[in-house]
Amino acid sequence: MTTITFISPEKKNLTISAKAGVTLMDAAVENDIPGIDADCEGGCACATCHVLIPDTFKNAVGAMEEDEQYLLDFLDNRKKNSRLSCQIKITDKLDGMIVTIPETG
Repeated sequence: MTTITFISPEKKNLTISAKAGVTLMDAAVENDIPGIDADCEGGCACATCHVLIPDTFKNAVGAMEEDEQYLLDFLDNRKKNSRLSCQIKITDKLDGMIVTIPETG
């Protein structure tokens, strides 16, 4: 199991354990993490699973695909480390990662 901590928009730390192979979004939804709405259920079509990834895990989460880049371009609260959690697969390399859920518009 991989341990990941989410920091909610209200600055609450919520630590979960997730199985390798599921998406970061699925792990968040399964654990009722507030701020991860996942309206498109992981279809990379809505950006309601927007998270901020720490620079130290940038390589571990993998490269961003064009569809993800396109959706993030529409967000007012996009940062250089923005990602869609539906596009990040849990691996052992993500153990200990702290993910921030940004406030919405």
